Amino acid sequence: MSKFSAGLAALFARKPLELLLEEARSDNRLRRVLGPVQLTALGVGAVIGAGIFVATGAAARNVAGPSLMLSYVVAGITCIFAALCYAEFASMVPVAGSAYTYAYATLGEFFAWIIGWDLLLEYGVASAAVATGWSAYFQSIISKMEINIPQIISESPWRYDPTIGQFVTTGAVINLPAVIVVFIITVILVKGISESAIFNAIMVGVKLAAILFVIGVGAFFINTANWEPFAPYGWTGVSFFGHNISGLVDPSGAPIGMLAGAAIIFFAYIGFDAVSTYTEEAKNPQRDVPIGIIVSLVLCTVLYVGVVAVLTGMVKYNELDINAPVSIAFGGHGLDWAEGVIATAGVAGITSVLLVMMLSGPRVFLAMARDGLVSKSIFGTVHPKFRTPWKSTILIGAFVMGLAAFGPIDFLLHLTNIGTLLAFVIVCAAVLIMRRTHPNAQRPFRCPWVPVVPILGVILCLLLMFSLPVGNWWRLLGWLGLGFIIYFAYGYRHSVMKKYSGD
Repeated sequence: MSKFSAGLAALFARKPLELLLEEARSDNRLRRVLGPVQLTALGVGAVIGAGIFVATGAAARNVAGPSLMLSYVVAGITCIFAALCYAEFASMVPVAGSAYTYAYATLGEFFAWIIGWDLLLEYGVASAAVATGWSAYFQSIISKMEINIPQIISESPWRYDPTIGQFVTTGAVINLPAVIVVFIITVILVKGISESAIFNAIMVGVKLAAILFVIGVGAFFINTANWEPFAPYGWTGVSFFGHNISGLVDPSGAPIGMLAGAAIIFFAYIGFDAVSTYTEEAKNPQRDVPIGIIVSLVLCTVLYVGVVAVLTGMVKYNELDINAPVSIAFGGHGLDWAEGVIATAGVAGITSVLLVMMLSGPRVFLAMARDGLVSKSIFGTVHPKFRTPWKSTILIGAFVMGLAAFGPIDFLLHLTNIGTLLAFVIVCAAVLIMRRTHPNAQRPFRCPWVPVVPILGVILCLLLMFSLPVGNWWRLLGWLGLGFIIYFAYGYRHSVMKKYSGD
């Protein structure tokens, strides 16, 4: 075999399923302490938060109008197809790593690196966006008590203006509240998964109570006239690298409409896949992880549609507040006491999202470190007492603090969506490949209606990707380009599979 052929073979070497299962039985693994209820709570904790309390106002006002209800349904259906594929893999390969591990077993090392690097973008940038939303809600609460944080430390120095497609200055220097909450969450995550799960369960309980309150009380203040026109920006909104294919565009050239709304608020669903990163910490991963993924996703979709129906029924879509739409909508109807309650629950909800997002990234790094693609001494170290990947948790915390301190939320939201959709495309494709390469492998949970479900998952994810502004594609390509440099400079040379195959 020539040197070139050997190098190419190493590049696309697949990690044997037997080796993955052997890793799951090793001593250097995480503690199995999570049951189905805790996993479902982590899924709900990751999904419900920023989607309702941050992204809804801007998406309804500027992109979809009341048809945002259907946008959530479309995004939810897309996620269900991907979730079924995730659940099959999670039951087959009960180790950390999520889509990265699945890609390694089916598509080879190079694609695994792409998806792993992409997941780090998803969890890291999503955490920063959520921390920025947390800061806005927190400041809304304390302002009711006549406590105001000085403007110079209250937000990012820049804000993205979609009307001109450029960044503008805000006069601030740093978003200090966002930095502080990320620091606190990082400390909790280093301490241990049990403590993190308990903290998350409390936050989830608070925000579920608040969401049921919003739907139950807000339903009495719905004015159906506010739902007309139902789709003021149209039903589509699809473009291809900046070239409009179907629907309207905003002044900056970005697509708008119901489908475009689904692409924008797809951020709201980011996190259900995070449940699969805790497979190694599940008591019975073959059963409990699929339950956690699917139950949390279905529950969250129902709640999302209910809240958007109430919100757009209470306030005309073009009058919604962008920063804190739910609490301010209630305040506008004279329910000032409710505004404070909802804002407080919003902080709890967004806190749980931040915790789960930041919990996921270190576990992807742990899987990559075990394979030699990143430094084992840093990212592969499990704390002897807490049994957590503590070094990578601290590093990701520092990365998120930097983004939250200076990054505009709109920019962060859009960048996260396209990375997540790419991950879903690869997972759906990987199920098709694994069914052919390992037809007899044990599958405690089987994705139904294969190949229809994975194919529909790929198509819908690609459709939503093409409904995002072209700038997101260039940012994704830039991020992947940086990842390729790191991979060929370090990962390819230190790959365990390269040594395992005798290269």
